[in-house]
Amino acid sequence: MSILSEFIRAPMTIGAVAASGRELTRAAIAPVHAGTDVVIVELGPGTGAMTTAIEQRLAGRGRQLAIEVNARLARALSTRHPAVAVVQADAAELGTVLTDRGIAHADVVVSGLPWAAFGPQQQEHLLDTVVTGLSSDGVFTTFAYVHSRWTPAARRFRRALEARFDEVLIGRTVWRNLPPALVYYARRPVRAGRGTVGDQLMTRSARPRLRMSSSRLCPST
Repeated sequence: MSILSEFIRAPMTIGAVAASGRELTRAAIAPVHAGTDVVIVELGPGTGAMTTAIEQRLAGRGRQLAIEVNARLARALSTRHPAVAVVQADAAELGTVLTDRGIAHADVVVSGLPWAAFGPQQQEHLLDTVVTGLSSDGVFTTFAYVHSRWTPAARRFRRALEARFDEVLIGRTVWRNLPPALVYYARRPVRAGRGTVGDQLMTRSARPRLRMSSSRLCPST
């Protein structure tokens, strides 16, 4: 089984034709830290490239969950990673998945979802779900392919991120990935009650845009 074969079978639910490369994986999971109480959630793990890297970094500590909508990929992932709580569900069910396991919030959410392929309402709903599921100082990471970064959907996604997080950083481009990609690091979710999305966008538009190399974000191993 491969990402390509599953893309051919279900192109609307698979956002890539190849698994994330090692450098992109390392950049995407940079905020993941090991701790006895840490909770790491992966959305859209696919064939498990990032799942493996997260599990190695945690080294048996904390809790790791992977939410995959594709039933075949979820079964294969569960077989290869018995220590990971693999859930066959839509990413929009993140809140239910956490609640069912007695988890209040995740510390880090790592996403492999094809955000640029989602419509406006789906993007908004999924991001709201992530914000609700994260701790107050939590981190959300996701990646985008360079060739689609300036599409209307990708620009809309960037604005939606900035409306929902206190800080959004962009990692360096990983040119060796197929296709080349970059990582968004969104920190400290903005909770409901701190103004409308429009107000939040206006506030953030006045701030200088921050860019940081992903190498500076990686914790020591």
